[in-house]
Amino acid sequence: MHDDTRVLIPADLEREDRLLWGLTARQLAILSVTAVTSYLVYGVASRVTPQTVALACVVPLVTVGAALALFRRDGVGLDQLVVAAWRQSRMPRRQVFAPEGVPGPAELGPRLDEPLPGVLNLPVRSVRRDGVLDLGGDGVAVIVDCSTISFALRTDEEQLALVAAFGRWLNSLTHPVQVVVVAERVNLRPAIVRLRADAPALPHPALERGALEHAAFLERLGASRDLLRRRVLLVLREPHDAPGGRDVAGAAGRVLRRAEDAAHALGAAQVTARVLDAAQAAAVLAGCLDPGMPPGLTDLAAPNEPVTAARLFKEDQL
Repeated sequence: MHDDTRVLIPADLEREDRLLWGLTARQLAILSVTAVTSYLVYGVASRVTPQTVALACVVPLVTVGAALALFRRDGVGLDQLVVAAWRQSRMPRRQVFAPEGVPGPAELGPRLDEPLPGVLNLPVRSVRRDGVLDLGGDGVAVIVDCSTISFALRTDEEQLALVAAFGRWLNSLTHPVQVVVVAERVNLRPAIVRLRADAPALPHPALERGALEHAAFLERLGASRDLLRRRVLLVLREPHDAPGGRDVAGAAGRVLRRAEDAAHALGAAQVTARVLDAAQAAAVLAGCLDPGMPPGLTDLAAPNEPVTAARLFKEDQL
């Protein structure tokens, strides 16, 4: 006998459990503290002031407590946003990667007009030549760049095949993975330069004129709008063999094999996946830490690598 009962699984797997009246434990705690505080304030205020004044003293407390417990923005509770804003206000506006510490004003010589930057605590200790990120005691990780597909334009049979292939990859996972979707600025300058360079070699004047007009259109488009593209990154992490161990080579080999298996499995879903090398991984990390970085700046100096004049010249051109 087959059981045709279907159970709906929420899309948000990290959704907090609802304990009472559709509220989570965090919301119930905030409302409980608000109720107790309001009761105490009302009891004290009603003894020395009229009842209307005591109620007026309680209303702001109830309003703030209810807002912190019930209001959400982009799926995040208002209390969590307040805590995050408080932490950000206490952190230095500028942070640099300095494992040895930031020099003090006495070591820097003249007095600086701007405050000293803070130390940026990154989990990444170094980036190997093969693109493996050394996370210290937390193991190693690799970043896999994945392409996207147009799912809505496929037929029903093609959609079922893609979902089945993606499901097989999910079922084959033995370690946690992270799918990161980031928005990156688009640099149209290389395409514009290439169009203008190749236009004179086209076989017909109309083609040359069209290429130059398209280059001019791209230039106007880049100057009038902030162009963004969506990028999907897959992060795979591999712990060390033993707790507290530092077998980076062994863990790196395992995580690279897992990345190759993931790329092969995702290929069945028509997703092109490739492991980022050291320069590309460093550029992704730098772009995440500095969203205002000029697009296309990928030739970055690796840690402990001197910055050459050629690299500076290339960065200025971008």
